[in-house]
Formats: sequence, structure tokens, C-alpha cells
Amino acid sequence: MEITLASKKQAWLHAIRLRTLPLALSSILMGSILAASNNSFRLEIFILAAITTIFLQILSNLANDYGDSVHGADSIDRKGPIRAVQSGVISLSEMKKAMILFAVLSLVSGLILLYISLNDWRLFFLFLGLGILAIIAAVTYTSGKKPYGYAGLGDISVFLFFGLLGVSGTYFLHTLSFDWINLLPAVSLGLFSTAVLNINNIRDIESDTKAGKKSIPVRIGKKAAVKYNWSLILGGNITIIVFAIIQNSYWALFPILISPLMIRVAVGVSQGENSAMIDPYLKKMAISTLLWVIAFGLGWFILD
Repeated sequence: MEITLASKKQAWLHAIRLRTLPLALSSILMGSILAASNNSFRLEIFILAAITTIFLQILSNLANDYGDSVHGADSIDRKGPIRAVQSGVISLSEMKKAMILFAVLSLVSGLILLYISLNDWRLFFLFLGLGILAIIAAVTYTSGKKPYGYAGLGDISVFLFFGLLGVSGTYFLHTLSFDWINLLPAVSLGLFSTAVLNINNIRDIESDTKAGKKSIPVRIGKKAAVKYNWSLILGGNITIIVFAIIQNSYWALFPILISPLMIRVAVGVSQGENSAMIDPYLKKMAISTLLWVIAFGLGWFILD
């Protein structure tokens, strides 16, 4: 098949997976809102952190496309959207070059962010180490000889990087301080982000099983994975209620207004009989998470 320029562009857009980017920005926005509530918001930190996170998310998506194609998860049996390498429109070598490009962009953007925000070299190298770990985690989720995603460890990685580290790290870069109470909203974000991954893995349970990718849904089965999905969504909302009560900050209950959207996602995944029916809820959960964070910020802005 002759590849046209249009099909090539479409393949790269599929590989970048624009629908995942709102989720990537959620932890940066949450950490920045918490910093603003402490009168320590810095616009340049927010912008650079957002850019760095977008680069990392794109890197992760490209590496996932590359790794799943190499390891067989993106075969003709896969029920989800067609992947760029799987389709043959983008070669493995082209994808590898794109991965290198976004790894470099992530590193450069991260270095600028740390240079602007930190004046202590010990902290600089600590955060640099965390940034390098984030790049490694993005690449090795499905790529390399022993991708940790194939061992079912993706949920832990997402919880840490999209939740605890994403929120707390952003807050620290704004304020140069750490507050234990902020771990609660960070846990909420981590649980919601893990739910997005879990929905993805429920959708791909058949193809992942054939490829030997032992995600959580593959290990515990679809019925238990659906219950796990409910626990992630409900757990994230319960955690923010606890945060609001401890802080006596009832504006923090504002995001509960978004919880019906998440409940609809959980119901939809529960009732989804096949991959095609489950796939739309990936985007819905990612967008609902971003709206949840925006509602958190509006609650502070309006009611505090």
C-alpha cells in the first residue's frame, strides 16, 4: 500500500494519542492549584511543568506503540484503535527516532524547569534523578527486554507518577516546601489515573492475554477488574472528602460535583460487553479527571 502524507500525519496523531494529554496535565494543575491556595503560584513553573509532562506523556505513548508492536500485543487480534507501527504506516526505526526526540525534549524542558525553580543543587539533582526515572518509566512500560507493564506493574507506576510525584513534585517546585496533607489530593489523582489505565487494560484483555501481557485485568479477570475500577473511582472521591474534612476546607468538596460523570464511566465499563463498547470510556475518564481538578480549583477560587 502506498503511504500518503495525509495517512502518515494521521498515524503520528494516533501514536501521540491526544486524548491522553488531559490526564497528563491533571496532576500539574492540581499541584499548581494547591500552591495557589498557599499564595505560592508561579506561572512560569506551571507552563514549564505542563510542557515537560506533555512531552513525557507523548514519549510514553510512542514507546507503548513501539513496545506493544514488538512484543505482539498490537497484533491483528487487538480490538482497540489501530496502532501506528502495527498498521505499517510508521516503521519501527521511525518510531524509535521519535522516542529519542521526545526523550530529549522532556529532558531539556525538565532541566529548564528545575533551573528556574530550584536554587539548591542538592534539590536540583534529586529532581533531575526523578525526571530521569520518569523518562525511563515512560520508555520501559512496554519496551525493552523486560517491560514492567507486561508484569502487571503499570498501575503502580501510574499511581506514583500521575499521582503522588506529579502533584507533590509540582507543589514543591512552586513553593519549595512539602505538606503531608497534599498527599490526599495526590492519592485521588493517582487513583483516577490508574482507573484510566485499568479501563485500557480491560479493553485489551483478550489481546494482552494472547501476547503474555499480564496486566491486572488479565491476572484477576474482567469481572474483578470492573470491581477494581469501581474502587479506584470511588476511592479517589472519598479521599478528597477526607482532605476537605481534615483541612476544614469545604470548597475542596466542589469536585464531588463531577463524580456523577465518573460514576457513568464506571457503569459504562461494567456494562461494556466488548472492547468497542469499553474504548470510549478511556477518553471520558481522562476528561472527567481533568474536569474534577478544574472543579477543585474553582471551589478554592469561588468559596475560599
